[in-house]
Amino acid sequence: MKTKRLSWLLTIAVFLLASCVAPPQGGPDAERGFLGMFKGIGHLVLAPFQIAAGLLEGVAALPYYAGTTLAAINDGLAKAQAKVTLDDTYESAYGKRLNQIGPEGDTGEVFRRMRHASEYFQKVLKRYGVRDPEHYILTSIDTANRQGATLFAVVYRPATSITVIDKYDGKTIRRFTAEDRLFYEPFQTDAQGRPLDTVIDWGGLPIDQYTSQKQQAVLLTLAANAVAEGRKRSDYWEAERRWISGAFLDVMKAQDDKVKGALKV
Repeated sequence: MKTKRLSWLLTIAVFLLASCVAPPQGGPDAERGFLGMFKGIGHLVLAPFQIAAGLLEGVAALPYYAGTTLAAINDGLAKAQAKVTLDDTYESAYGKRLNQIGPEGDTGEVFRRMRHASEYFQKVLKRYGVRDPEHYILTSIDTANRQGATLFAVVYRPATSITVIDKYDGKTIRRFTAEDRLFYEPFQTDAQGRPLDTVIDWGGLPIDQYTSQKQQAVLLTLAANAVAEGRKRSDYWEAERRWISGAFLDVMKAQDDKVKGALKV
């Protein structure tokens, strides 16, 4: 009788211990914990050297500008001799100078789709004097079930309509024009295996870090400077593969470690 009772007590103990085990890495708690770290930098005010360093890091540095005023960002970009300043972006994309808008930077123009983001972006590039600005687009890939992050890329695409193989099933042939939502995803090759997109810059960003007009204006400015400086990012395609496979947190952590190092945060 005592043996059975001891066995029963051991079973209960094992069950209780198992129920206390932490959730596996990469689960919802890990995701919330990592994405939550970006909220902690919302009050960070960048020094001029950090604004300049972020310019070199491109789109990936966007979250680190959140706590710095528009005027300070613009001043820092000007001192860093950025080819496109925040003032340039507001004037060309939204038709307003910084001294004509409030400190929040809101003129009532916020993009929600990459087609519209690309239209703003092309206006900035055209104003700067980039050749064929209509062939530069902003693309995005969300995480599965929109789990809180988006993979952005700045892409040069010579074609205005494309025939590609579906990147998710690897076999279905798709045809897209600028009117289609999936036109604004990057494609390394067309359906015939010929090179298609050149990635200029990229970054994985939490959704809440690019929804305001201020954030979007900084995004456009960082992206425009990447184009103006002639950058290329061949490492995007491996990052995209990992992102789509579900390893987006790993992609974002590696990216964030690099940005932190550059900004000395």
